[in-house]
Amino acid sequence: MMDVEYREEWIKNLRGVQLFTCSWLPLSSLKALVFLCHGYGMECSNFMKGVGTKLASEGFAVFGIDYEGHGRSTGARCYIKSFDNIVTDTSDHYKSTCAREEYRKKKKFLYGESMGGAVALLMHKKDPTFWDGAVLVAPMCKISEKVKPHPVIISLLTRVEDVIPKWKIVPTKDVIDSAFKDPVKREAIRSNKLIYQEKPRLKTALELLRTSMNLEDSLNEVTLSFFVLHGEADTVTDPEVSRALYDKASSKDKTIKLYPGMWHGLTSGEPDDNVEFVFSDILSWLDKRSGDGNTKQHSNPVSDSLSAMAEPAENEQKPKHFRPGLYHHSAM
Repeated sequence: MMDVEYREEWIKNLRGVQLFTCSWLPLSSLKALVFLCHGYGMECSNFMKGVGTKLASEGFAVFGIDYEGHGRSTGARCYIKSFDNIVTDTSDHYKSTCAREEYRKKKKFLYGESMGGAVALLMHKKDPTFWDGAVLVAPMCKISEKVKPHPVIISLLTRVEDVIPKWKIVPTKDVIDSAFKDPVKREAIRSNKLIYQEKPRLKTALELLRTSMNLEDSLNEVTLSFFVLHGEADTVTDPEVSRALYDKASSKDKTIKLYPGMWHGLTSGEPDDNVEFVFSDILSWLDKRSGDGNTKQHSNPVSDSLSAMAEPAENEQKPKHFRPGLYHHSAM
């Protein structure tokens, strides 16, 4: 693994809020840029360190930002007054990074986990031709029918959201227990004080619900290249969400892979062998689209053979049924 330089910087958004940003930079030749969008209640510097160092060690410059109220950024803890604010803050910072002289000719990819998948898709929606692709890990882009609240409940909560917006009253299961399979990694994540672990605030929960429902209604507007990955045993975001994205997106280059037996935290909560397996898939996808003809191929014999079996012929229609553990790729 090549050497990686880690940097931290504070910026101020248009509302005067101090936001924490960080980056992992390879010290050798640079392949492309990757911009992290973390999940609900999460943060970049510690929780996504594994992603940052892994991708940077393979030649990608990786950039992260803690949303307002998340991680080291200032603001009420995990209070999302407006999801649009998160998308705008993230987009503004990442676009300004892309505009730097040393990065202008490099391809730029989004990387979103869980709620960060929604952030990435909405950034793409703001400027459909700007980004070169996205890696979406168990993305939040549709509310599963299994957990969708009854319209009466939504109506009742909406009536009081402006009266008690910051109240932590929304019941929820322990997401850390449900998301991260490896018990040692699970406890390490639980001990991270930068991660929000209390009940969701009322306004936050409604913003997440509305964002998911709006995305669900506009999945056909997704046109960027993407690789969506999901654990089949995920109980935090339903794998059917990723299948819906793959089916409905208008992207000419789209790939989905479902991992049998894996949970929500594909890159941070699985046993080491599983994490390496997932990263080899991510790196292979990025390498093929980074514009560097000399990029290293990441050998994953089982995955590579499955991909070859599942990839449709050029004029073949995308599969309507998904076989567990197989790649499905559409490049129309």
